[in-house]
Amino acid sequence: MTEIGFDGRVAIVTGAGGGLGRTYALELARRGARVVVNDLGGSMDGRGGGSSMADAVVKEIAEAGGQAVASYDSVATVEGGEAIVATAVDRFGKVDIVINNAGILRDKTFVKLAAEDLESVLDVHLKGAFFVTQPAFRLMKENGYGRLLFTSSTSGLLGNFGQTNYGAAKAGLLGLSNVLALEGAKYNIKSNVIAPTARTRLTEDLLGPMAEKLAPECVTPLALYLVSEACEVTHEIYTAGGGRYARIFVGLNDGWVKGPGEPATLEEVAANFASIRDPEGYVIPTSTADDLQKVGRVLKGDVSIQRPGR
Repeated sequence: MTEIGFDGRVAIVTGAGGGLGRTYALELARRGARVVVNDLGGSMDGRGGGSSMADAVVKEIAEAGGQAVASYDSVATVEGGEAIVATAVDRFGKVDIVINNAGILRDKTFVKLAAEDLESVLDVHLKGAFFVTQPAFRLMKENGYGRLLFTSSTSGLLGNFGQTNYGAAKAGLLGLSNVLALEGAKYNIKSNVIAPTARTRLTEDLLGPMAEKLAPECVTPLALYLVSEACEVTHEIYTAGGGRYARIFVGLNDGWVKGPGEPATLEEVAANFASIRDPEGYVIPTSTADDLQKVGRVLKGDVSIQRPGR
């Protein structure tokens, strides 16, 4: 089994002062990467700040013989994102890897959710990933190499009670990654999504008795593989937790066809709804073009037409 290394690579890890981000930064450095350890050092809900969390991880890396620099900039502003990337360039000369891991929680049921709590969560998770990745992506295009990892959640991909703001932000990251996977393809930039389940300061009160078996270190191997040179996949979603690693994907079925360019009635849709939602014969689409291709086949009459009630 060939060992996977990161010699010569420069990685940015946001939210790296604790939890998953810390384990990513430590393992990247152990395997030869030079790491920007970014952490605002605030509370779980995003308030406050400090340097101690990022500094502690940088110290761990240095004591183990690795190379790292701390960044205390907030991902939630354009200026903060640019400063994080500038730290990597100023200290190490380039950016090869970005792991967007920074996050906060402000959980409330939908009817009780204040606009401020929505905006704060979107600012850190979704806008934060955008603000850090955009300047890094420009550099990756110039260098012809890049690896991006966006931290989503099953709360966004599948839903979770009391997390409308968090779920919306996490689902948005999937869309961001999908587009960057397409735009980065010819520049050897791979972009993927991970939906981890791990014990961190954001989740330990939510996981109950399971928490003790959900160490963040169980997620780290998959996350780091997805940002390694050895990884050739892009535009995909993975989940990890408790020693289990799996792929999550969006499927597209054949559906039901009234006729080329022929609108159905509401009653016909109702009568054929079982076929419309039947997962049998699905494909895993890789872009909007895949859906359009299916529509195009219908318009050209290249598919069998299922009449109402069949």
